[in-house]
Amino acid sequence: MGSRFIEIDGGALHVRTDGPPERPALVFANSLGTDLRIWDTVVDGLADSWFCVRMDKRGHGLSALGDAPVTIDRLATDVLGVLDDFAIGSAAMVGVSIGGLIAQATYHLRPERFLALMLCDTADRIGSVEMWDQRIEALTASGLEAMADEILARWFAPVFHAERPVDLAGYRSMLTRTPMAGYLAACRALRDTDLSARTATIQVPTLVVCGAEDGATPPDLVSAFAARIPNARYEELASVAHLPSIEAPQKTLSLLEGLLKEAGHG
Repeated sequence: MGSRFIEIDGGALHVRTDGPPERPALVFANSLGTDLRIWDTVVDGLADSWFCVRMDKRGHGLSALGDAPVTIDRLATDVLGVLDDFAIGSAAMVGVSIGGLIAQATYHLRPERFLALMLCDTADRIGSVEMWDQRIEALTASGLEAMADEILARWFAPVFHAERPVDLAGYRSMLTRTPMAGYLAACRALRDTDLSARTATIQVPTLVVCGAEDGATPPDLVSAFAARIPNARYEELASVAHLPSIEAPQKTLSLLEGLLKEAGHG
């Protein structure tokens, strides 16, 4: 258990593992502008029974950006490389926002290696090319600090802003300390990704979760995405916005445990 660095295609990726390595594996993928710590409370509730694997995607947290062009398939290949490094043959995977796209793409590359998917506040296409180009232009001109309050308004529901100001300040620091090159690379990957042609091919047990007050991937987008996945279940969380593992970790944990039991691994 603990943290280590794994080199994959010229990038040193920061990976943390928790739980017994002999137990079934559970992999987590993070949102834009965050690192693997957003899953701390959820992992604390699972590490007795699961081998939990978390990583900072390229250009985020402690992971290097590397020289390889950052695409969703590149980030998915990084996940598979980490699984291979730990000799993990199969795993369940959880992803939020861009992490949900990474989870989908990883599944599409190697569907036989996945037991179940939990896709939080995500879709098979997030935003338009025009929206992302405008975001990239604004970030390039002004930086993350100037956009931080706008981003946090989408990340967290009003009740979080009102009742957890210290936590809000901490996550603001996480966001603004994200390397600009890594953040922009992930924005370009989001801009260029449309997985909708493959959504109906997802066959493993899948739970799609969305915060009722999500301003980044709103419930109508996420529920419509869930409806395109055969036999997927959709759950909407009241008083939650874009990051349920932070805003409602116990509910997120409960939903994940239910999915894992449904997949026969509870």
